[in-house]
Amino acid sequence: MSNKLIVGLDIGTTKVCAIVGQMNENGKINILGVGSKPSLGGVMRGEVTNIAKTVDAIKGAVELASKLSNVEIAHVHVGIAGEHIKSFQQSGVRIRKNSETEISKEELIEMNKEQYHIAVEPGSKILHAFPQEYIIDSRFTTKEPEGMPGTKLECKYHVVTGRLSAAKTIVKCVENAGLTATDVIVEPIASAYAVLSEEELETGIAIIDIGGGTTDLAIFHGGKIRHTAVIPFGGEIITDDIVDAFGIMPKQAELIKVKYGHAIPEGTRSNVIITVPGIGERKSKQIMEKNLAHVINARVKEILSMVNDEIKMSGYKEKLNLGVVLTGGGAQLKDLSNLVEFILGCEAKVGLPDPHLGKGLVEEVRSPMYATCIGLVLKGFEDMEPTEGENTHKVKSKSKATTEGGGSVFGNLFGSFKSWLKDENGMDDYKEQ
Repeated sequence: MSNKLIVGLDIGTTKVCAIVGQMNENGKINILGVGSKPSLGGVMRGEVTNIAKTVDAIKGAVELASKLSNVEIAHVHVGIAGEHIKSFQQSGVRIRKNSETEISKEELIEMNKEQYHIAVEPGSKILHAFPQEYIIDSRFTTKEPEGMPGTKLECKYHVVTGRLSAAKTIVKCVENAGLTATDVIVEPIASAYAVLSEEELETGIAIIDIGGGTTDLAIFHGGKIRHTAVIPFGGEIITDDIVDAFGIMPKQAELIKVKYGHAIPEGTRSNVIITVPGIGERKSKQIMEKNLAHVINARVKEILSMVNDEIKMSGYKEKLNLGVVLTGGGAQLKDLSNLVEFILGCEAKVGLPDPHLGKGLVEEVRSPMYATCIGLVLKGFEDMEPTEGENTHKVKSKSKATTEGGGSVFGNLFGSFKSWLKDENGMDDYKEQ
C-alpha cells in the first residue's frame, strides 16, 4: 500500500466535492474520504462569482473528507471549467545544432515548456500544452521522436487556455480555505482520466461532461487529446426552465427533474402526474410527466446541438469510432444516451469511474457525478514525484505508511505537460496583491 495520498477538489456550479485517494498495490484508488457541500450560489457556469460562499463550501467539503479519512488535508488538485476555457492548435519548431546526436527526453520537455510562453489573447493564460505529433526534418512523422537523429524538430500541440482572473480566483478560494493548490487541471481532461481507457483514447472517442453550469467536451484520437470546448449550459439551466414552465421553486424543480425527468418525452408514462406541494397557503400543482419531459427535451437538444457543432468544427466527427461517453451529474438523466445517439449520430454510453476504484468508500463515488474529482486524484498520482520517508508530498496524514506508490493507469499518455501553476511566471502571478 502506498504512503502517498492525493486529494481532488471539484469546485462545481451546484456542489463542491473533495475526495481523498490512496493508490493500492494493484494500481487502483482506495477512497479514504469523500466530502460534498452545495456551492450556495458561489459558482455560476463553472466560474467563481462569490469567494466567501465558495470558501465556505470548500471548507465544508474538505472537513467532511478529512474526518472520514482521518487525514489532515493540506494540498489539493483542483479542477477548472467555465466558458472562458478555449483551445487551439500550435506548432513548435526547434533547430538542433548537431543532426547526428539523438533527440533526448530533456529536449522534448524543454520544447514543451516553450509552448507555455507563446502569445495568447490579453487576460488569458496557457493551462495545458499537449504534444500531438513530431515531425523530423519535415519528412518523418512520429509520436515518439526520442532517440532519433535530425536537424529540424517540429511538434504540433493542442493548447488549452483559460482566463487568468478566473484561475486566480480559484486559487484564492483554495488558499482562503487554508489549503494549497498543487495543480489546476481542466475538468473534461480530469474526467477523461476517470472513465476512459487507453484503448478508447487510441481508437477515437469524445467525453461529454454535463455539470451544473457547463457542458464540457474533450475529443481523443490516436491516444492524444485533439479538441476541448466548454458549452456555457448544464443541468442548472434545465432546472431554471422547469421553474419558469410550471411556476415552482428551484428546489422542487431540481427534485422532480432528478426523480421524474426524461430526456425524451416518448420514454415517459402518459398517465403519471407529479404533485408538487404549494408554497404557503397556495394550492399544490400537478405536472404531467410527459410535459416535464418536453421542457427538459427542448433544452437538452439545444445543448447537444452546440456540442455537435463543436465536434464538427474539430474535424474529428468521422473519427469518433467508439462514439461518446457521458459523465457528470447531468449524465444521470433518463433516456439521455438515446437522445445523444439521435442528435450526434454515434454510439453513446454513461461513463463510470469503476475501473480505477479499489477499496474504501467506493459505493459513495460510483457515479458519473464524481468522475471529475476522481480524475483529479488519478492525475495527481501520475504527476507525483517519488519521495522517501514520510508522506509529506500532497497531504499531511495522521497515519504514516512507508511504501511507495505507483502511477496512473494512463501513464504518460498525454505527454509530460506542466500546468501553469508550476510555470515560474504563473507562480509569480499569484504573488500579486
